[in-house]
Amino acid sequence: METASPAQHPWLWPRTLLDVLLRAGLLAILAVACYRVFQPFLDLMVWAVILAVTLNPLQGWVRRHLHWREGHIATLIVVLIILVLLVPVYFIAMSIAGSAHDALEVARSGNVHVPPPSDAVRDWPIVGERLHALWTQAASDLTSLARKFAPQLRTISFALLGKLAGVALGLLLFFAALAIAAIFLAYAEASTRAAERIAARLFGADRGHRFAVLCTATIRAVAQGVVGIAFIQMLLVGVAFVLMGVPAAGLLALLVLLLGIMQVPATLVTVPVIIYVFATKGFDVATIVFGIYVFLAGLVDNVLKPLLLGRGVEVPMPVVLIGALGGMVTMGIVGLFIGPVLLAVGYQLFWAWVDAMPPEPLPPPVAERVEQAPPAGPDAR
Repeated sequence: METASPAQHPWLWPRTLLDVLLRAGLLAILAVACYRVFQPFLDLMVWAVILAVTLNPLQGWVRRHLHWREGHIATLIVVLIILVLLVPVYFIAMSIAGSAHDALEVARSGNVHVPPPSDAVRDWPIVGERLHALWTQAASDLTSLARKFAPQLRTISFALLGKLAGVALGLLLFFAALAIAAIFLAYAEASTRAAERIAARLFGADRGHRFAVLCTATIRAVAQGVVGIAFIQMLLVGVAFVLMGVPAAGLLALLVLLLGIMQVPATLVTVPVIIYVFATKGFDVATIVFGIYVFLAGLVDNVLKPLLLGRGVEVPMPVVLIGALGGMVTMGIVGLFIGPVLLAVGYQLFWAWVDAMPPEPLPPPVAERVEQAPPAGPDAR
């Protein structure tokens, strides 16, 4: 009597194989469902983890001096950060609103006057003739020129409004992430043990702790040495812009922040503003002090980076730049802050994994292999 083979009758497969396939399918379905539920909060939770890891040394310092409970210290830190941030945010928002109001008033009054261009503009290479004609039309009949480019102006205006809305949404997400980070800080020891357990499960018990320490150091280095320095530079420059009454001071300060995160010198903003102030207000004690202060504030990152970024791990600046640009493209203004941190952590983990592999001995060069080969002859056959 013939016995039916498993290939002819799949229901006769080993019971363990069916159990494995069933469990794998259920786990895959559960993982996809959990991701879809958690995906709207992914950016918020990543940001909260970054803030908690960055603020944890400050919490330890306060605990050593005040001997408070973890929850009280976390609440104090978050409240102080929110209070500190609300002041520059208020001034920047008022500056942006004032600049927009002034622009609308000028546009409604119709008193916009564009000076005619110089004849030297026509001699500029490539764009000279076209720019001179466009500038002349703007000086003679600005209304018709505005009507001609109304669709483009409308598109640019909507794009700027969208960016400003994204900045406001990012600010709200930041405050929400601070609140969640306070919960992580209140359970700092439990959170640390959970992170090390996850790292040990992913990378092995012997290397889990080392990878967890590497991730922590990378997050703190990028958050303090890149995002933190850019924010400090924005505050230093933005306060001077507001006090001097520079038009669109809030937008210019925000631009300094974005350039700082992308590792672009802030002098691209500060130097033209200094020239504008000197050209419009002349040379006196106030403008000279403003120019010196703003120029030095635009270079403060060169002093702070060795102090803050050097405390963690060294991350190449192209990695930070690509992370900032890629994060902004994929996640908006929030990704501008999260992208550099994530890419820096991935970069460090990749090279730690590469360095952990034992190096294989390289084969000898071709010339040595030829010299070591036995001579060809009748006996070699």
